Amino acid sequence: MSEVRHWIEQSGYSEQLGIVATSVSDTAANLLLPFREGNSNPGGALHGGVYASMSVIAAQAIARTALGAESGPFQTTGFQINYLAAAINESVTASARLLRRGKELCFIEATVSSESGRNVSHATLMIRGRQGADAVSGPIVVGTVDGDDPGKMGPSITGMVPFIHERGIVIEHMADGEARLFMPWQESHEDNANHGTHEGAVLALLDTAGAMASWAVTGPGAYKASTPSMQAQLLSVPPRGDLMAYAKVVHRDNEIFYSDVEVFGVEDRRICAKGTILYRIVT
Repeated sequence: MSEVRHWIEQSGYSEQLGIVATSVSDTAANLLLPFREGNSNPGGALHGGVYASMSVIAAQAIARTALGAESGPFQTTGFQINYLAAAINESVTASARLLRRGKELCFIEATVSSESGRNVSHATLMIRGRQGADAVSGPIVVGTVDGDDPGKMGPSITGMVPFIHERGIVIEHMADGEARLFMPWQESHEDNANHGTHEGAVLALLDTAGAMASWAVTGPGAYKASTPSMQAQLLSVPPRGDLMAYAKVVHRDNEIFYSDVEVFGVEDRRICAKGTILYRIVT
């Protein structure tokens, strides 16, 4: 149990977010995240990547406890989150519970709630304990987002959004429904168990890339926007190094944009995560 708590609170990524483990068992986990501006969007609204991060950390805490350290390394092979509301200038808690445990798989649901008492996100996850087997490398990235046009919005977004700024994310291209984002390695991205990039940081990059591809269709304007849903798979352990995300809008249904996203290591160009982001932009 102490090892799991150490993983939660001492990994570089969760330590910078400020996550505290309030309780952990083999069937449930509860986390607290006090409000800090560095985790937010403009106006104090918590960035969607933080909800995703808390969900995956809480779920992995249960799986690591239920399966035991000898069942690792651990990997989030399936992830689905729906964003229900916004937490603004307030702390949040994550509550996760085990739905079913197998020999190497744990099925878990996680709900993030605001200090004011609202449920702000709900996720279902499948966590795999690899039973001592090394993670298989992901496929070589094939699709590309060509060009170096950050558009009208790209140059200013990093400075405007505290959470994106803290991740060091650079928007290299953001035009015609496509986006290419670069996230340099930094100690505050580390997972101290696998010594690579924390899955929470990868999911946050996925979320951000999908949003940027959607804005690359509409451009700036008097819009209201949010991520209603994200689905993702971690194909391999995210590397300890620089990451790149390619995102492309593949379908639009009025105000809803569907974007496919791939995240890969810059050095080996192998995909470590992929997913689909549903983003909503309304006037």
